[in-house]
Amino acid sequence: MAITASMVKELRERTGSGMMECKKALVETNGDIEAAIELMRKRGLAKADKKAGRTAAEGLVVVVQSEDGRQAAMVEVNCETDFVAGGDDFRNFSRMVAEKVLAENPADVEALGQQTVDGQSINDARLELVAKIGENIQVRRFVRMESESGLIASYLHGTRIGVLVELEGGTPELGRDIAMHIAASRPVCVEEKEVPAEVLEKERQILLAQAEGSDKPQDIIEKMVQGRLKKYLAEITLVGQPFVKDPDQTVGKLLKDAGAKVVRFARYEVGEGIERKQENFADEVMAQVRGS
Repeated sequence: MAITASMVKELRERTGSGMMECKKALVETNGDIEAAIELMRKRGLAKADKKAGRTAAEGLVVVVQSEDGRQAAMVEVNCETDFVAGGDDFRNFSRMVAEKVLAENPADVEALGQQTVDGQSINDARLELVAKIGENIQVRRFVRMESESGLIASYLHGTRIGVLVELEGGTPELGRDIAMHIAASRPVCVEEKEVPAEVLEKERQILLAQAEGSDKPQDIIEKMVQGRLKKYLAEITLVGQPFVKDPDQTVGKLLKDAGAKVVRFARYEVGEGIERKQENFADEVMAQVRGS
């Protein structure tokens, strides 16, 4: 019986396994999907579907860079436990993903998943790793930077926080210092003009509500709000923050003295923004006992 693409697709959707494993199972079972699923379950390949709904908030941030320092890529790949995140299989997969981003510059995570390495798509390799390791694994996000006239600096704080910075002027050492500062201080953007108007207005309304409870005249309240808003902008913008290595000067002054400019930056931290499901350990054990 001829094995069609739609049959392979259906089996992949039902098992969460890789394309080649699905095709092989269909060939061995002469196109019988139910028999193929049973065969794959016996071989331990039909596991990914059971893992896909589980929270993956651990993992790695990986940074790779070209030799000339003009291109760099950063990816976050998630798993369920820090134990798996420290394993060679997960690390090697994550680095392979980052290197593919650097080489191919895919449009998004979905396009990245279709990129091939040694004849296998990244998504198929991910599903195989899920089946092998037994945890949900997801390529969550990536960023790629390239500079024609400047340089790309990077910094990794362990394996959980990564930063890329595009710098015009300055030196690689300055770029690394700025990247290290961003890792520690979490600026939202480079300068004030990049702060979204709605974010600024929301903060202004909050400050206004706080100040109006002081029973001060309206003109004084306006001055209070403007002063606090200025302080807020200094806290969230890179150039307004005190430099971590020398708090007596701002990052903006450091850059100006060096004749340099930060064009853009990206900061990733493993699991940020992912809602972690709180499990009761006793309930979890009981659920496993009942399931067995």
